[in-house]
Amino acid sequence: MPSIILATLNARYAHSSLGLRYLYANLNDGLRAQAVIREFIITSRPSDIAEQLLRENPRIIGLGVYIWNVAQTTQLVALLKRIAPEVVIVLGGPEVSHEIEEQPIAQLADFVLPGQADLSFNQLCERITRHDPPRDKILASPPPRLADLRLPYRYYSDQDIAHRVLYVEASRGCPFKCEFCLSALDKTAVPFDLEAFLAEMDALYRRGARQFKFVDRTFNLKIEASVRIMEFFLARLDETLFLHFEVIPDHLPERLKEVIKRFPEGSLQFEIGVQSFTPEVQALISRKQDNAKTEANLRWLRQESHAHLHTDLILGLPGESLEQIAAGFDRLVALDPHEIQVGILKRLRGAPIARHTQAFGIRYNPHPPYDILCSDLLDFPTLQRLNRFARYWDMIGNSGRFRAALPLILGTRPFANFLRLSDRLHEACGQTHKIALDRLFQMLHAALPPLFDIDPAQVEAALLEDHGRSGLKGPPGFFRAGPEASPAPPAKTRTPARQARHRA
Repeated sequence: MPSIILATLNARYAHSSLGLRYLYANLNDGLRAQAVIREFIITSRPSDIAEQLLRENPRIIGLGVYIWNVAQTTQLVALLKRIAPEVVIVLGGPEVSHEIEEQPIAQLADFVLPGQADLSFNQLCERITRHDPPRDKILASPPPRLADLRLPYRYYSDQDIAHRVLYVEASRGCPFKCEFCLSALDKTAVPFDLEAFLAEMDALYRRGARQFKFVDRTFNLKIEASVRIMEFFLARLDETLFLHFEVIPDHLPERLKEVIKRFPEGSLQFEIGVQSFTPEVQALISRKQDNAKTEANLRWLRQESHAHLHTDLILGLPGESLEQIAAGFDRLVALDPHEIQVGILKRLRGAPIARHTQAFGIRYNPHPPYDILCSDLLDFPTLQRLNRFARYWDMIGNSGRFRAALPLILGTRPFANFLRLSDRLHEACGQTHKIALDRLFQMLHAALPPLFDIDPAQVEAALLEDHGRSGLKGPPGFFRAGPEASPAPPAKTRTPARQARHRA
């Protein structure tokens, strides 16, 4: 039976916890021999997770706490302390690194390790096993020297390699100060030793790993390292290799472009945080971004490379009106990225965005994910509309299923038109989740002609084409033309199937 269990609740089974593996790797040899990693998903019942954990009779349980699992993990800790109060519960992770005293989960636990606990978790376990636990509950973890860390990649199991996205990092931290992000608290970005890192990537590749999701905040900050890493994978390129990088939108030197152009379709994905095109808002939240260079780089990537472009916008930033949000969305749509992830502003614990709360009349949800409820420029009903907009956009705009119908919807006023459609869809069904795909086709078939004054035959032709690519069996439920008509034959979707499988 293990003495130490390292556990967390992932959002999905396909996700894996890099943080747990760092903690495991940096236990001393004796403690590591007594430790195991156990990963669960947030849809599991806390009582079932508690049963599985306590079945192994551990002395210490370390739990990774994040914004997406804090509610479920709080329930889990309450159960564990009620059933087995003798088990020492140690918390770590971003959600318990700030504003700790006011959190119920921290009050329930025995110890909390805010910050980067790669080394401090081992130190705490050593003291507990020596029967000399610290008197303080909250034990701050200063950032470790990266050279002092054992890398964790060998602790991805064969099952992880076969079925999960593998998270890796070539650097830690971020030099930028965007106030909506916890990385604004970092002093700078610090690289790992590149030779050691690439040796670990080679070992993973030799074991069969083909999906690598880099969690570096600014992968293209240091071009020498970026090019070296991409060249490393180009030398090992095969039909199943898939790489995900988060990149700075306005920094794409020619040398990096030349390497990017060599990756084939379906092998490369960039997450590109645009967040806002409004200069006044960018200045207010300490975001340095050259909008002209951002547009030029996105245009080049879309036209000259095979990279899949996942772009991000944040709605609800302080000082940004609905009209400015609409202008930014339309500007990004014109650049034609494969995806526009429309996110609603969240007040992450510890993020400097909180300093604008009073000045802009912002009110946030007191429960995770701490999303904005209203502000001086966006009232609650408007924020509710924007939340629905984001959800429907994900189903229709980002899914790749409505390539023919989407231009009819967006027209020359993408944001305004899609907001109208979002309102109409919500009126029709009253929900934004658990909408069957065939039902979505039917609702679009009914809504688009009167909403945008489009010829019903044109709408039906576009939806038939999209339905033919959708994988749905049988004739579409909305189709009422003559018996000689049939759906369009399957065609290649906008996003390669292999790539869709790899997205996390």
